[in-house]
Amino acid sequence: MNERELQQLTEHISQQFFGKAFRHQAVFNDRLKTTGGRYLLGTHNIELNRRYLEEHGREELIGIIKHELCHYHLHLEGKGYQHRDRDFKSLLKQVGAPRFCTPLKTVQNKRRAEKRHEYICTGCGRSFIRKRRFDTSRYVCGVCKGKLKWLRTTDSL
Repeated sequence: MNERELQQLTEHISQQFFGKAFRHQAVFNDRLKTTGGRYLLGTHNIELNRRYLEEHGREELIGIIKHELCHYHLHLEGKGYQHRDRDFKSLLKQVGAPRFCTPLKTVQNKRRAEKRHEYICTGCGRSFIRKRRFDTSRYVCGVCKGKLKWLRTTDSL
């Protein structure tokens, strides 16, 4: 699907489900990583993640377009367009749009393993786990003021 087809699909969905015209642009934004789409308040444009079309199909993309059109139409009407607003939730139900999109499989697999650094106090024997490694000569144990010793670095999700 190209940008022109996406624009036509968005205009069609807007007319069919909302009974109102979509007068702005709907484009694919390949920089979107974890979200299906977003409505831009300043320009009133809608950006969509192309990977949802490739991974989950046309029906998922249509659901995302409906969701973003809910933001669009409510914002232009001056009603509550945010996720927490009653107007937004009721319009989602009315048009059959999902509140959240299905997570991408490719994003779940690319999640980086975080390193954890383990330290131990030579005085009281307490162990400390930290995300960042630090210079043990500059810091002491907060409990007994004993010296700290680095033990190991582990990878965890």
